[in-house]
Amino acid sequence: MSEVLSIILGGGKGTRLFPLTKDRSKPAVPFGGKFRLVDIPISNCINANLRQIYILTQFNSASLHLHIAKTYNFDSFSKGFVEILAAEQTPEHTDWYQGTADAVRKNFQHFRTAHPDYYLILSGDQLYRMDLLDFLEKHRESGAAISIACTSVSRQDAGQLGILKADKNNVITEFIEKPGSSKNISDFKAPAEITPDKNKDYYLASMGIYVFNAKTMEACLNNSLADFGKEIIPEAIKRIKVNAYTFNDYWEDIGTIKNFYEANLELTTVRPRFDIYDERRPIYTHRRNLPPSKINFGSISQSITAEGCIITNATITNSIVGLRTLIENGASLNGVVCMGADYYESETIKRANAEKQIPNLGIGKGSIIKGAIIDKNAVIGEGCRIGIDNMPRNDGDYGTYHIIDGIIVIPKNAVLYPGTVI
Repeated sequence: MSEVLSIILGGGKGTRLFPLTKDRSKPAVPFGGKFRLVDIPISNCINANLRQIYILTQFNSASLHLHIAKTYNFDSFSKGFVEILAAEQTPEHTDWYQGTADAVRKNFQHFRTAHPDYYLILSGDQLYRMDLLDFLEKHRESGAAISIACTSVSRQDAGQLGILKADKNNVITEFIEKPGSSKNISDFKAPAEITPDKNKDYYLASMGIYVFNAKTMEACLNNSLADFGKEIIPEAIKRIKVNAYTFNDYWEDIGTIKNFYEANLELTTVRPRFDIYDERRPIYTHRRNLPPSKINFGSISQSITAEGCIITNATITNSIVGLRTLIENGASLNGVVCMGADYYESETIKRANAEKQIPNLGIGKGSIIKGAIIDKNAVIGEGCRIGIDNMPRNDGDYGTYHIIDGIIVIPKNAVLYPGTVI
């Protein structure tokens, strides 16, 4: 598949995922206890033997750079690579990426050297598992210049997505970007035969995943239009053949704190819709060579624990326990997404912190936590009560924690001293 060049869009500032994006880009946000969001599109590519991959980013890219450099090193006997292209100044361009299409346009000088026949455009912050080879094959068979991966959504979900209308041959005839909740889009209803339930109304939503013929991509971007969804695709539909590729498996756009929280906890269900245990199509990530997790007595139900954790006499329900998480005696977690830690504290660091009255890394004795996201390297002291007591929880920034969509978020490297109540 050397004729296909895969381009993963790293997204903008990620304001809707703040504070998880305070120090990292959206694709670098930890997910599922041990992965990063960017591992999903990269794994989809690798599983389809698409190994020429660029990632375009410009905001808080240091963490993403480090993860890619440590994780994706192909052998020297193939032409495979995963490389990051951050926004850069050149004699032709001196400003930031102005949108998804502008980011691709400004990097043509790098892409052209691969002489691709097709460009595969992917998003860096979505959760799905797609057979990209089937997508490419259907594109070739259709004779279209562009193909757009689409999924069936309800009217409620359609308001914030790009909605398409396709004829019986899957040729897209109309496109409307984020129609909102009040606009009448009844004539955009998807044909019943391609939807999950023939008895309900569905709409075809663009997943932001595209295949372009290489020459078509150059022609479509030979202008100043900045965004694929808002500008490039609607203009292309008027002039050339654009095909719809229907995908009705699990797909989630990790665009908000609520979506992120729910998508993580969905992994802990008995039969999750996104199966991270599929050996035929694995999700790749950084190999850390950590020891197995150790459970020094406790009760754990419907939860995921990553490598390197030490859990002592704790009760954990419907939660994700990330890498290197230390949970002390009597602690309780319910509906918690805990991202873990980047390191273990040495005895020297522990003694130094004790002198400053800073608790040890992890979750302290007797702390009770419910309905929260705990970012990496957070310190939760003894006897803390988070999300348990009936306190007013208006959305906002409260210094050591945030509340977003009713979900408590403890930021990266935060310290909650013993007895804290949130």
